[in-house]
Amino acid sequence: MADRFRITLGQLNPTVGDLAGNADLARTAWREGKAAGADLVALPEMFITGYNAQDLVMKPAFQLHAMAHIEALAEDCADGPALAIGTPWAEGAELFNAYVILKDGKIASRTLKHNLPNETVFDEVRIFDSGPLGGPYSVGNTRIGSPICEDAWHPEVAETLQETGAEFLLVPNGSPYYRGKMDTRMNMMVARVIETGLPLIYLNMVGGQDDQVFDGASFALNPGGKLAMQLPAFDEITTHVDLERTPDGWRVLEQPLATFPDDYEADYRVCVEGLRDYMRKTGFKKVLLGLSGGIDSAIVATIAADALGPENVRCVMLPSEYTSQASLDDAEAVANALGCRYDYVPISEGREAITNTLAPLFEGTEPGLTEENIQSRLRGLLLMALSNKFGEMLMTTGNKSEVAVGYATIYGDMSGGYNPIKDMYKTRVFETCRWRNANHRDWMMGPEGTMIPESIITKPPTAELREDQKDSDSLPDYPELDAILNILVDQDGSIADCVAEGYDRATAKKVEHLIYISEYKRFQSAPGPRLTKGAFWLDRRYPMVNRWRDPSG
Repeated sequence: MADRFRITLGQLNPTVGDLAGNADLARTAWREGKAAGADLVALPEMFITGYNAQDLVMKPAFQLHAMAHIEALAEDCADGPALAIGTPWAEGAELFNAYVILKDGKIASRTLKHNLPNETVFDEVRIFDSGPLGGPYSVGNTRIGSPICEDAWHPEVAETLQETGAEFLLVPNGSPYYRGKMDTRMNMMVARVIETGLPLIYLNMVGGQDDQVFDGASFALNPGGKLAMQLPAFDEITTHVDLERTPDGWRVLEQPLATFPDDYEADYRVCVEGLRDYMRKTGFKKVLLGLSGGIDSAIVATIAADALGPENVRCVMLPSEYTSQASLDDAEAVANALGCRYDYVPISEGREAITNTLAPLFEGTEPGLTEENIQSRLRGLLLMALSNKFGEMLMTTGNKSEVAVGYATIYGDMSGGYNPIKDMYKTRVFETCRWRNANHRDWMMGPEGTMIPESIITKPPTAELREDQKDSDSLPDYPELDAILNILVDQDGSIADCVAEGYDRATAKKVEHLIYISEYKRFQSAPGPRLTKGAFWLDRRYPMVNRWRDPSG
């Protein structure tokens, strides 16, 4: 009986729908495993299709195409280690989230996901059928149990595998990031190890897909819950883990442990990787954005430079008569520090032409919000013209506080294809700027040092659409606003909860009203990376037409 078992782990980055490309990634990992003498090469959940593929998986032609690639992989990887890979699997009228084991040119066994997540960003009950509780599969004379992602968050699957002879657990995952999730994962997997007494290897994918970023950070635990392996977060890596048979069963041989980044670094990395992969997987090479001299566009420009390289980022200042000299100076300072292209496109002439065109229709009315929004929409028009002309994707720059209460102009500053800070509250933007100024990592393609001047961080936020305008004219100060939003949005709390935390009821009611009436704007807004479990899109889904208001408090 073998005393060693080697698994090659592919903590890799598949692309949704790129079946051939994902299969090639699998072949490359398998070849590395074969060269290293692996017994098994393992890839994450739904790897052949990419994850989260949503309703695409329900298309019969897609299912057949994915399964055909799996069969081709089995043939190509016949002479060497077994290959474990996630795939959709259709049987009759049923469709399963499956983990198949390819060996000797055929599909040797398969595991079907039992617990289907149906919360936050997951709709698997809509897509898949629940598989039965099953037993382990064999690779050589070793019996392995593979609870698929959500199956490892519930005790019955792992316990059934242990009771039916599994010698260790290999958990394939498509687990996207949210702040604090690593601790949650670790606690769940430690519980499974303690319950079963078996070693556990947790394999997660990396990379961005729409609003989700998969953070990898794969790890292994020995009985008792001791950490034996920890891979780096967010990095694409193929590596090997060895298990040794002892009188007490299999044990993972310990290896040096990577450390998980703190919350600010992890959030910033998600923003960078989310944009980088959105660009790569959609085919865009360059971006542009309106650089106003404010803090939001400054951090978005910095994220873009770190994701794509400064040479692929165009910053455009579009001043009006309300744009201060300080904003002009600050915007140019950011572009220069980053090394990005900086274009200066005044909007005064265009705005005058629009004003004159509308004058007969607006005669007898007082200037107000409409005229302010014309400026924003004109900027959106000009930026989209540059995007069309030069093939550069326009980024939008609204923070979560603005997105929440609709403090943005639809078809104006909301124009764009991707928003890296969509799930970052304004107060967090300030701290993120300070973090980036003080820190540089090798995954950043932008320069190190202070990218966002202190003058941008400390000046009162303003849209500069009228004389002496400040955000605080229309909204509570951001520390108060963000605290109320955290209760109402992230915690799904009530007005009474806000009052219990010491906030004025009338202010909380105003914020609640703004959240609800802005739903239609969010429905049309650009995607952005998910940082929390209260992100706008799949995490939080509300009707656009809604007259209910919380009577509590």
